[in-house]
Amino acid sequence: MSLPSIDPANYAEQLAAKLTRFKEDFAAFDLPQPAVHASAPQHYRLRAEFRIWHHRDENGQELLDYAMFNPLNPKEPVLMADFPVACESICTLMPRLRNAAIANETLSKRLFSIDFLATLSGDMLVTMIYHKKLDEAWEAAARQVSSELNIRIIGRSRGQKVTLENDWVQEEFEMAGRQLRYRQLEGSFSQPNGKVNRQMLAWACAQAAGIGGDLLELYCGNGNFTVALAPLFTKVLATEMAKSSVQAAHINLADNGISNTAMVRMSSDEISAALAGREVFTRLKDIDLASYQFTTLFLDPPRSGLDPATLELARGFDNILYISCNPQTLRENVEALHATHEIAASAIFDQFPYTHHLESGLLLKRRV
Repeated sequence: MSLPSIDPANYAEQLAAKLTRFKEDFAAFDLPQPAVHASAPQHYRLRAEFRIWHHRDENGQELLDYAMFNPLNPKEPVLMADFPVACESICTLMPRLRNAAIANETLSKRLFSIDFLATLSGDMLVTMIYHKKLDEAWEAAARQVSSELNIRIIGRSRGQKVTLENDWVQEEFEMAGRQLRYRQLEGSFSQPNGKVNRQMLAWACAQAAGIGGDLLELYCGNGNFTVALAPLFTKVLATEMAKSSVQAAHINLADNGISNTAMVRMSSDEISAALAGREVFTRLKDIDLASYQFTTLFLDPPRSGLDPATLELARGFDNILYISCNPQTLRENVEALHATHEIAASAIFDQFPYTHHLESGLLLKRRV
């Protein structure tokens, strides 16, 4: 796949094509008309990662440019004068940070790449990655640029991480009368398209409204959906494997005053085995599984979808809320559940415009 061509004039057409493919993929399952959640046609991405390309002009002056690499020609850099995919705050910062690095040899020397992490509420974290050991001189220069540009900077090199202030950004927004707060850690997963993510949260909450009972959430990440969904249920049990995501989820639950949710670091097949009584885990010693009256299973799995143990677990739930980043594995999972569950609601979320990638959501209900 080549680098995407960004043309806002073509956005509606490419989204319509995605919708058509999605409806065709699920036509055999009596798919309800999907709700369509569009992205902004440009400046939608809150994360961006660039290689830094060192070269010289005709006068021998050293230049630095942001670069990406086309998978069709991976040895040839594509220099990025701008990057309209990124949110406006990243686009505004890119030339200012590059010029600051060019003006200071301590910052520019052996600079390998730069990662940007932003929020819609105005926070910005920049990670500068080097092929050299970072010393006090680098830290002093980075602190000066951090102050001048009003950003947070982290320096990384092999076996070294220098955090000048903190290693996270804070996202905050209002949804359904609540002010939601999310800490997003550097190097950990967070939703890249912030505005579409809000639409995903609102859709999931709309489907869950009125169900009641208890919720089991698998693959909860940093608590992105957990924080939004928890008030709609009596109790929530949420699982995640990545240590950094579990750490962020605990912080986000506390910051949002969520007190009805228990977090455990377990894989989906482990919690499936525990709930089926096949195995006992010390990680669950403080959790009374028998006290939960689960009505709903929430899933946001990796691209590989659900494993057989998790599919078997899902068959026991009256309601399954499924957010997917891969329509192919979603279709396979829906087919596996088709004998017991039908699709009650559907939606697509265009997290990644101008690519073949598509996020989607289904509410599956037990057949009567």
